[in-house]
Amino acid sequence: MKKYLLTLFFALPFIGASQYTDVINSNRPGLSVSAYAVGRNVLQVEAGVLFEQRDHSLLNTESNIWGSDISLRYGLLFEQLEINYEGTYVNQNITYTDFGTSESLTDFSRNRVGLKYMIYDHYKNPERNKPNLYSWKANYGFKFKNLIPSISLYGGATFNLGDNPFYVGDPTVSYRGMIATQSRLTPRFVLITNIAYDRITTDYPELSYLISLSHAFRNPKWSAFVENQGIQSDRYSDALIRGGIAHLLTDDLQVDFNLGASFKNTPSRIFITVGGSYRFDMHKDKLKSIDEQSAGENGGPIKKNSMKKKKKEARKKGESGSGAEDIDLGPSKKELKKMRKQEKKQRKNKSKDRDNGAIDF
Repeated sequence: MKKYLLTLFFALPFIGASQYTDVINSNRPGLSVSAYAVGRNVLQVEAGVLFEQRDHSLLNTESNIWGSDISLRYGLLFEQLEINYEGTYVNQNITYTDFGTSESLTDFSRNRVGLKYMIYDHYKNPERNKPNLYSWKANYGFKFKNLIPSISLYGGATFNLGDNPFYVGDPTVSYRGMIATQSRLTPRFVLITNIAYDRITTDYPELSYLISLSHAFRNPKWSAFVENQGIQSDRYSDALIRGGIAHLLTDDLQVDFNLGASFKNTPSRIFITVGGSYRFDMHKDKLKSIDEQSAGENGGPIKKNSMKKKKKEARKKGESGSGAEDIDLGPSKKELKKMRKQEKKQRKNKSKDRDNGAIDF
């Protein structure tokens, strides 16, 4: 989420198709995957620790699961492309209550590498990012056109190394495909959906979906989410619900917490995860030469000391950072009034130039 909409507004003509954001864009705290890449030459680490209580009413088993998960994301070659690794390593202690015996299973429950590429960016056109200067409600209200999502395609491979007790009989390499969509319903709400087909070429392919809704609070450094996951396979099927919060500590560091449960008791699942995300920002925007820019697209001349004034105002307000990922709170009523005055002044100046016979470039 970015509080400084005016800065973003004037930067859009230079950024063009860039997906890089001023603050970290993390897939945590849920499991859903954003349609957007992290940005070219950005390395991002997203990791956490987890605990799960899993009991099976038919098999009469009780399990405690401890583990850790990690995701490594890197913006490769250009803005729309991302390469990523996702791994979850767990230890499951199972107690068979009928026999009073137990066993321990340890291995990867998730171990895959893939590429994600954005095929359609709904906000690539700068016109869709411009605020309505005459209506605060128009900027904050829901519109059906906001349901039109940005879309990415994912292709990758799942690796089953050695004798994995969680996926007995699976080949060393199987394949995974996914469609990820993302819609900004309002400046405070973002909807993400994932449809994936995993472990292709195995005896137990897995079809799954994820639907995630994120909300930014009045303090934009805090956000919350709720997520529904469905899994369909001959090996394991389930419906899960999870929710949690995320807090932005700096532009490059986010911490998070989430918990969830299953809807059935074969097995019943209750789980909790704590983690964080950090990015190593090596991104540099590709500048667009003045010869390639259209006349007047930069919003007019930059006033002397304008950036110094903005920084001074931000310090007074205590605004040291931006907000949560992918959510734009938009301008306040006071900012809209200021922007309207600037627009009227620019029109007046252009009108004077035409009366004086000046050529408008």
